Amino acid sequence: MEVIINTVISEFSDFNDLSEFVIVVVRLLLAAVLGGLLGLEREQRGKAAGIRTHMLVCMGSAVFIFIPQQTGISDSEMSRVIQGVIAGIGFLCAGTIITRKDEKGTSGLTTAAGVWLTAGIGIAVGLGREQTAVLCTLLAWMVLYVVPFFSDSISKKKSSYLSDDEDNTDI
Repeated sequence: MEVIINTVISEFSDFNDLSEFVIVVVRLLLAAVLGGLLGLEREQRGKAAGIRTHMLVCMGSAVFIFIPQQTGISDSEMSRVIQGVIAGIGFLCAGTIITRKDEKGTSGLTTAAGVWLTAGIGIAVGLGREQTAVLCTLLAWMVLYVVPFFSDSISKKKSSYLSDDEDNTDI
């Protein structure tokens, strides 16, 4: 019985000390929060990839980067891990893009781009680049929340301009 208990204890002893445990907790919590911030906008707009999806993508990306880093792999091996995460997320993003045969064209591109960027933020967190991850999240948040005010304004002006031109073609 003692052998079993010692084996179980050794299996759950990934952390060498308390500081390593704190780093893992901070990185995973930060990834969850940053991913959640980006997913919140998608959730508010009723998109399929919302808060939970973005949180999981960001934390998953951080874990896929952090664990190999923790084991001490080389930079070239880490490069392959990053490439794998990016390619894998690309497949997930492709599932959010829908091509319609009606006049609406393609939908889901912003959600796909957001999920892809969220994975990039998770990679930054996993690599210990927390400031870069926070800055990138803030910039992405501005794109998702602030830019639509300007683009909606431009779209209204454009549609108004086009309808004025249509009225003048009858003269």
